[in-house]
Amino acid sequence: MLLATQTSRRKFLLSSLIALPAMGIAVKGLSAAAAAELAAPSLDGYKPTFFTPAEWTLVLAACDRLIPGGGRGPGALETNVPIFIDQQLAGDLGSEVYLEGPFDLNAPPTLGYQLPYTIQQIYQKGIAAFDAWCQKAYGEHFALLDLAKRDDALKKLQSGEADFAASGESVLNGKLFFNELLNHTRQGWLADPIYGGNKGMKSWIAIGFPGARASYLEWVAQHNVPYPLSPVSLTGQRG
Repeated sequence: MLLATQTSRRKFLLSSLIALPAMGIAVKGLSAAAAAELAAPSLDGYKPTFFTPAEWTLVLAACDRLIPGGGRGPGALETNVPIFIDQQLAGDLGSEVYLEGPFDLNAPPTLGYQLPYTIQQIYQKGIAAFDAWCQKAYGEHFALLDLAKRDDALKKLQSGEADFAASGESVLNGKLFFNELLNHTRQGWLADPIYGGNKGMKSWIAIGFPGARASYLEWVAQHNVPYPLSPVSLTGQRG
């Protein structure tokens, strides 16, 4: 109970600090972007709600290669993308999907979702099958591979070369699992921080996205002109 009280108090204080610049009140040595950074959870100390420790380790390693750091923008781990995925899977995204058959796994994409699995099950079964395939193909768990082998494994997962059937998974294939993981990684990188990812609005700052500003009509018709204002999140945080 004491821990919960301390956590709530910390969140309240940080939220207050974030709100001060929006009201025109300067906080010496602390910018709104820095306050937003402080308010976001630490990836190192985060305890997954949905993933098991083994699943979480693979997700961290995969996200790190799908959007690696050190480029022109922040990486997936810098922006808490795995936290976004975990929180979304623990909520409605992971469990609420129409699962009344019949299912046709060979149907064209225009006919919509054809798997008898929830998104949660896609991750659970996909992670297990992919890691089992990595152990057969490379002699090691995916998260323990060197970076070049991780990239190679993900490319084979994307192309469908990673054989899930050999691990007993006859419904889900590697390509489908890769597409889910990649789509959610992109979403976590670009979504509003309220959903767990895009820590400190770093990705918005990198691409010049204004976020949830109430109005920026005067900039709509100005082409090839850098947008000068910092982004704003749904909760009023400023990057």
